[in-house]
Amino acid sequence: MFLLKKNAEIGQLFSKMKEITKIIAFYERLKSTSDTACALAVVVYVEGSSYRRTGARMLVSEDGFWEGGISGGCLEGDALKKARMSILKSKPEMVRYDTTKDDDSQIGVGLGCNGVIDVLFIPVDFADSHNPIEILKNGVNQTKGPLITITKSENNARLLGKMFYFDSKESLAFLENQTDVSSFSDEISNLEKSKNYNFGNELRLFVEILPKPITVYLFGNQYDIYPLIELLKLMYWEVRIVSEPHKVQNRNDLRIIAPNDFLENDLDENSAVVLMSHSLETDKKNLQKLSGSKTKYIGMLGPKTRSERILDELSAEGIKIETQNIFAPTGLDLGASTPEEIALSIVAEIKAVFSSRNGSFLKERDLPINERNQEIFKFN
Repeated sequence: MFLLKKNAEIGQLFSKMKEITKIIAFYERLKSTSDTACALAVVVYVEGSSYRRTGARMLVSEDGFWEGGISGGCLEGDALKKARMSILKSKPEMVRYDTTKDDDSQIGVGLGCNGVIDVLFIPVDFADSHNPIEILKNGVNQTKGPLITITKSENNARLLGKMFYFDSKESLAFLENQTDVSSFSDEISNLEKSKNYNFGNELRLFVEILPKPITVYLFGNQYDIYPLIELLKLMYWEVRIVSEPHKVQNRNDLRIIAPNDFLENDLDENSAVVLMSHSLETDKKNLQKLSGSKTKYIGMLGPKTRSERILDELSAEGIKIETQNIFAPTGLDLGASTPEEIALSIVAEIKAVFSSRNGSFLKERDLPINERNQEIFKFN
């Protein structure tokens, strides 16, 4: 059960990377084409039911445009006003939205959300190389530790809204009067999911895990890879094509790896593979090469009898293949028949696997869609 919860959390965070990428692109446009001020809104705490979870973001420009989202639409209008106020005051502000009470003054009452959402609004200074968007950019482009946001600071207002990546206990020096820094450093060094931490009543930190996006390796070059490529790009997942480069159309915006240059050690737990060469011998060879990889998903295109034949032949040759991460035929049972529909079923299955879900109808799910209550941990 622990592993399922862990993987579900990872699956949700992969989706978050798409939003961060779009927010960064919006920020770059604002920075390069206008002097329009903007502010970042971040969901830092959720209790009960809500459309979005912690780490959801939206970047709001002073002229009323935004990218991203902190709810299903019920809070965005008020968030626009709060972001403008944060820009005007040139300081961060924490806002709590409580839709659990029958209070007409509360935003979102009557929409059925029944949750508590804390949103931190942080004005963005284009001239500051350590503004929150620049910090996010560094995390997307490099492997970083947990992202720490100071969401409450009673004794030092200048700390509110500060964001930084944890890399060593030295980066936590500001906590020396609040807690045992070495113990807290050990705590978050091994963190597997985002958490809020209270230090007395004066200080609170939101410690967030930002994993890399899913990278999907497509082994093939036939016409049916192209709808899959487009859908993967729409998901903001990274795409790698393993094929002889001259056999792939529209190669300019694709990362293509020649078969002889592919290294199975490049695959990690954030990787997925789809074998779709339409050649039984080629897929067999590639499956053998992938047998020791860390990838969480290996999909095989074609009927079940085909994949069973490949596995049987490898077994007869004395080659043992672990099958727990092999999905053959690849894709969910959607009744797909066209390349576009098959691409949809494959992407849906990959998403389900990385979220530790089975791809069934939500109406048949007894548990909440997302984790409901998030504890605030006291660390003294």
